[in-house]
Amino acid sequence: MKKLIPVVLVFMLSCKGKNESNKITKTLDEYFTAQLHLYHFNGNVLVAEKGKIIFQKSYGFADYKKERLLNDSSVFELASVSKQFTATAILLLKDRGKLKLTDSLRYYFPELPYYNISLQQMLTHVSGLPDYESAMTGKWNPDKVAFNADMIAFLANEKPPVYFAPGAKWLYSNTAYAILASIVEKVSGQTFAAFLAKNIFEPLSMTHSRVFNTRRSTSDTIANYAYGYVFDDKQKKYVLPDSVPDLRFVYYLDGIQGDGIVNSTTGDLLKWDRAIKNHSILSEESQKAMITGQSIIDTARNYRYGYGLFVEKNELGNIISHSGGWPGYATMLTRNIDKDFTIIILSNNESHTGGMSIAVQHILAGNPVVMPTTHKAILLDSNALEAFTGVYKANSELTIERRGTQLFRILPNGAATALSPESSTHFFYDDGSDRQIQFEMDSNNKVRKAWVIAFGVKTELIKIK
Repeated sequence: MKKLIPVVLVFMLSCKGKNESNKITKTLDEYFTAQLHLYHFNGNVLVAEKGKIIFQKSYGFADYKKERLLNDSSVFELASVSKQFTATAILLLKDRGKLKLTDSLRYYFPELPYYNISLQQMLTHVSGLPDYESAMTGKWNPDKVAFNADMIAFLANEKPPVYFAPGAKWLYSNTAYAILASIVEKVSGQTFAAFLAKNIFEPLSMTHSRVFNTRRSTSDTIANYAYGYVFDDKQKKYVLPDSVPDLRFVYYLDGIQGDGIVNSTTGDLLKWDRAIKNHSILSEESQKAMITGQSIIDTARNYRYGYGLFVEKNELGNIISHSGGWPGYATMLTRNIDKDFTIIILSNNESHTGGMSIAVQHILAGNPVVMPTTHKAILLDSNALEAFTGVYKANSELTIERRGTQLFRILPNGAATALSPESSTHFFYDDGSDRQIQFEMDSNNKVRKAWVIAFGVKTELIKIK
C-alpha cells in the first residue's frame, strides 16, 4: 500500500480556547496522518474531553479490496476491549442479587476440574485457569467452529492443569472471561448477546454495538463493517486472516464469546465510557470497584487490574484502559480520570494502538512528541557498537547486545529486535515500527544519556550495568 490513502475528517472545537484546541487538533492530525502514510495505520480515532468530542477522524479503508473508506460509523471487532462488557454483565447480576463475586466456578460448572476459584478471581485474572486457546490447538477439529459450551466440555474432558493456585499470581486469562460469559447465560436465562443488548447497548443507545461472530453469523451481516487485515510476509500485502494457514484458529475459535467478539464504533464506545464514569448502568459501588485496582500486576509501576479494566497511576495521572488484539484488529480505550480525557483508537490492520494512545495522552498534556518519520540505515563500524551495550531501565529492563555486526534490543523474556543505525548515536528498530533508541556520549565515548522513542514518546533510559 504505497499510494496515498484518502481520509475522512471531522473537527470539533474543544471547550479549551480556540487556539489551543486548534493546536491540539493539528498535532493529532499530523501524528496520525504520518502513522498512516509511513507505518500503514488504518483505523478510526476519537478523542473527547469531559465527554465532548474534540477530535474524530477516519484513516484508510474498511475494505481494502473494494477501497471502501472507513467513516465514523464503521464497526470494528473490539477483541479484548470486550472484557469490560463481560465484567459489567457479571456486576449487573451481582447488583440485582442474582450472584455473588465470592461464588465458586464449580457452583456453575461442577464438571470442570478447577477448585477454589471464585468469580472475583476470574474477573481479576488471578484464577490460574489454563488457556483454552493453546489447550485446543492441535486437539480441536479446525473445520468446526467451537462455541462456549464446546470449550467448557473440552476443558472438562481434557483437564489441562491450572497454571498456579488461585490467587497466587496474576496472569491474563481469556478462559476466565469466556466462562464468565457462560455464567451470565446460566444466571440470566438469556444468550450472552441478548443480555448485553437488553441491559447495556439498548439503554445506552449504542445502536452500532453488538456481539457478532463474523464466521458463525453467516446469515447476518453488518453493512458498515471494517474488515480486519493482517500483513502477509509471503504475499507482501495486507490480506484477510482466514487466508493465512498459521491463523486457522480465527475460524474454529470464532464461536467463543466473553473474552472478545463485541463489535462497536468509536462513537458508541464514547457513550459506554460516559456510562462507566456516571454509573448509569451499574450501581455506584460496583462502578467504583470496577475502576479500582483489585489485583496487582506490577508494583513498581503501580499497575493493577480492576474489573475488565487496567488501572494505572503514572506521570500523566490516574489512567483506566484496556487494549484488544486479534488477527486483523488492534483496539484501545483509555481514559485519564483526573483530566477526563477519553481516547479511542480502533484499527483494522493490527496497528500499534497502545503506543499511539500513549502518544495522544502526551499531546493532550502539552508534552513534546516526536513525529513519525522514515528511517534510513547507514554503515557503522561494528567495533563502535560495543560502546552502546549494557542493561538499561525505563519502565522495565532491556538489554542492548552486540551480535556480530549488529546491535539488538533484548527484553527480559528473551525477545530480540535488531537495531539499525541512522547516525553514529541514533538507532531504529528493524521491525517496521516507529521505535528508536538515541544515545548521548561523553568525551570518553561512554554513554552519558540514552532514550527510547516509542511511537513518539521519548523516555529516558538509565544504564544500570
